Amino acid sequence: MMWHPMGISALITLVVIALWATSRLPEYLVALLFFATVMILQLAPAGVVFSGFASSAFWLVLSGFVLGAAIRATGLADRLANRLLPYLASSWLRLVGGVVAISYALAFVMPSNMGRITLLMPIIMVLAERAGLAAGSRGRIGLALAVGFGTFQLSASILPANMPNLVMSGAAESTFGIHFTYIAYLLLHAPILGVAKGVLLTLCICWLFRATPQKVEKISGQVALSMAEWRLIILLFTTVLLWITDSWHGIAPAWVGLAAACFCLLPRVGFLTGEQFAAGVNIRTCIYIAGILGLTALVSHSGLGNWLGDALVKVMPQNPDRPFIAFASLIGITALLNFVVTANGVPALFTPLAQILADSSGLPLITVLMTQVIGYATPLLPYQASPIVVAMGMGNVPLREGLKLCLLLAALSFGLLVPLDYLWFRLLGWMG
Repeated sequence: MMWHPMGISALITLVVIALWATSRLPEYLVALLFFATVMILQLAPAGVVFSGFASSAFWLVLSGFVLGAAIRATGLADRLANRLLPYLASSWLRLVGGVVAISYALAFVMPSNMGRITLLMPIIMVLAERAGLAAGSRGRIGLALAVGFGTFQLSASILPANMPNLVMSGAAESTFGIHFTYIAYLLLHAPILGVAKGVLLTLCICWLFRATPQKVEKISGQVALSMAEWRLIILLFTTVLLWITDSWHGIAPAWVGLAAACFCLLPRVGFLTGEQFAAGVNIRTCIYIAGILGLTALVSHSGLGNWLGDALVKVMPQNPDRPFIAFASLIGITALLNFVVTANGVPALFTPLAQILADSSGLPLITVLMTQVIGYATPLLPYQASPIVVAMGMGNVPLREGLKLCLLLAALSFGLLVPLDYLWFRLLGWMG
């Protein structure tokens, strides 16, 4: 009996997810095996399977590695790290909390997750080195994860600062005519998903990756900025300005980043040689990102995503008289969808189902739409959030360490923050 293509796609999806979750094979090799298998079995056109390489996310990741290498090569990362370190290195809690807070604060002025990681990671890695946290040490791994998790998870509480948020708001507007305002969204999500989760993330990292940073005195009389540093500062300022104003000029952040990366590689005026480019760009992570995006595209193309969404709707508890059960069930559905379509794909799949879910749960439509934010902002596995994967790649974090933090933070978030979120939704009148 011939298997149905959707059944084969489902099997491949499960195997790929299991291999990424267990690290039985290197993540880039799993991605390459995925590409080869799907193409040999002709489950989807090449344009679908390799769509990750055409995605703006892939090129933003690649340009991010180049910009990060330039920040390190010019010495700008060392200079900024030396400025920050005296204020943060007095204790491990303060150092981790400071990095998490900086990651969150930057999300208010810079909309791109990848862009924020690009700017922060080289600085934080030098800061870790100055604080006596050697490469591969628990402390250095913890700071890299603070950047990745703080950048992605906390930014979900700020409407324009996270790609899934933009997908969700766009789908809600086109499907239901609902428009979310910046302040109302921030008030609903920032206290719990932003501040409370930031505190929880800090405590988790301090516990899992215990370290003792060296105390560093403030350095006086630093050497003046070099011409290369000034040119890079101007380039970074221009890049960030274009990222912030992308809705005005219409150029996607990925192409702005790619142009900036090309400038960094130009002879004479740039900052990197061919050897530095080869050393600074983590091709493994780039292939991994393309694999994640290709898997998501296959799930959508095969119809597996729609089938799964319909199946979850049918098994959802019908509890209109028990709003917390309905609230938690909706978040659970989002968390399950995150396994197969990852965070960027969840809102595209969940949002069209929102009216059916609202009717079965007894919750207002707008509340159902907002519950998905809690789910996709809390990945159970690193691959579900590509910014976390990129941060781990730039920080040379072993996959198992990211997995430990993912699972611990998710368990605490679902156990502690979801009830708090429910109470906050009720207090603000979002529960109907």
